[in-house]
Amino acid sequence: MGDQVSWLLQVAVKPGQLAEFKAVLAEMIESTGAESGALTYEWSISDDGGTAHANERYADSAAVLTHLATFGEKFAQRLLGAADPTQFVVYGSPSDEAREALSAFGPTYMAPLGGFAR
Repeated sequence: MGDQVSWLLQVAVKPGQLAEFKAVLAEMIESTGAESGALTYEWSISDDGGTAHANERYADSAAVLTHLATFGEKFAQRLLGAADPTQFVVYGSPSDEAREALSAFGPTYMAPLGGFAR
């Protein structure tokens, strides 16, 4: 687990906004792929196109802050115009600064308890 921070974000795609949601998502995926601290960035969507999940994992809190700064500057307005966050669960031990930056999404924090990843 170490310094890594991850989360599961669930959003409800707004009616009539699926095309815009997919368009901004494509740009976000490309942008996040260029971030060296982004380890996992996967989106999934329900069969009806109404619900989407983001599974994201970052090397550390600094990488989280880098990602959130880019998201806020380039994508937040468009994404939030097309979808509403409905659940946000954060895993790991984000720094106080990262917690503050994540607070706008109303996260639930899950502290490390044990386990391993391969």
